[in-house]
Amino acid sequence: MWKNGGIIRIRDRLLDLAYEAKGKAYAPYSRFPVGAALLASSGRIYQGCNIENASLGLSVCAERVALWKAVSEGEREFIALAVVGGELAACFPCGACRQVLVEFAPDLEIITGQPGQRLLVCSLKELLPETFTFKEK
Repeated sequence: MWKNGGIIRIRDRLLDLAYEAKGKAYAPYSRFPVGAALLASSGRIYQGCNIENASLGLSVCAERVALWKAVSEGEREFIALAVVGGELAACFPCGACRQVLVEFAPDLEIITGQPGQRLLVCSLKELLPETFTFKEK
């Protein structure tokens, strides 16, 4: 997927940017800030944070914020997504985010952990093996 020499550096950079985005989260109800950093095939990285609302159903996850920012800028292909949440060692995308992400990037690499600690890496297909789609499989 990536050139071998840069994989670790890119994963670390994405995780750092996700951690930075987490600091911008608006999470007064759950008190669980989440940050995400999405790498597009163009090489651009889009950050997102969770944004809550008193009407909790109107809240939005960090992963979808990053994706929507990227799509609104014309991106349609993605390589990797880093996610950090609270002080958890691992924070994977929720089911709704998994379904939204698979629309654009079924082979997306998911990276989680905390900066400076061991990373966990898996594919979106591992997290959501049978997806809903209008496309033929």
